[in-house]
Amino acid sequence: MTMLSSVAERLYWMGRYLERAEDSARLVAAYNHLIMDIPRAAELGWDVLVRILDAEPVFYQQYRVGNEQNVLRFLMAEEDSCASIPFAVRWARENVRTTRDVLPEETWEQINELHLYVSDAAEKSVGRRNRQAFLEEVISRCQRVNGMLSSSLPRDHAHRFLRLGHLLERSDMTTRLMDVGTGEILGRAGTHEATDPLIWTSLLQALSSFGAYRRMIGPLVEAQEVVEFVFQEPLLPRSVAFCLAEIRLELKPLKNHESAMRILNRGRRKLGKLQPEQMSREALHAYIDEFQALLADLHDAITASWFHPDTP
Repeated sequence: MTMLSSVAERLYWMGRYLERAEDSARLVAAYNHLIMDIPRAAELGWDVLVRILDAEPVFYQQYRVGNEQNVLRFLMAEEDSCASIPFAVRWARENVRTTRDVLPEETWEQINELHLYVSDAAEKSVGRRNRQAFLEEVISRCQRVNGMLSSSLPRDHAHRFLRLGHLLERSDMTTRLMDVGTGEILGRAGTHEATDPLIWTSLLQALSSFGAYRRMIGPLVEAQEVVEFVFQEPLLPRSVAFCLAEIRLELKPLKNHESAMRILNRGRRKLGKLQPEQMSREALHAYIDEFQALLADLHDAITASWFHPDTP
């Protein structure tokens, strides 16, 4: 099967934006629950969400204070904020609109309904009364689209590029969450030890992995085990190891995959060397930073190999 590079690129970004919308909604929902459970003195602050999404420069161009209302308006209601749920949904929809002929017919209907729902409900959901219901509905609708695609899209190049975007975005979001989350927790130097398990639990919930952790690891939520589980567990669909293994499967049938595969294999080797029990907070932060740079290199290699192959 052959495919235009422009179509492949739109499918890739459709996968990325749809995953970004769901992951952002999960992140905000998990933190919203966390704030209700821990003492005010132990809170990380709402601006931690902005840092996780690497959106501080854009946020502070518009707002002076990273309080609850400003952060949630920025992430949940602003259509032009590159870190917001409406922005991700709008661009997922746009990429579906221009690739409708290679996707199941229901894709456009479901993604358009998601877009219309977010456009209508986002502004009214920043406040606490409607917030959780809105976030849960976004997550549910994103899962509905992904479930439909998983059950009906042929395993051809369209599926491969969509999956590549989906898996790379998930890896990126997971590493961002763990980087800022672990830095904040480990940097507290034992000042709020009683509440730290709640924060680690919240990180797992943001990754939809808390139930899996309890089944596979146990009831005690501890730093080292969480980091190893999220990065290295090969059976967890949201772990970095699982995502990289699946990316490899999607790359192999594609021609001209050598550059992307080299970077991917470098990442898998690096992942195998992670030993959080022997790493300081600073060393873990440096490790995750290097891993995020590697994911950026993988994105660049995919872009150069299939979307803009003639670009010098």
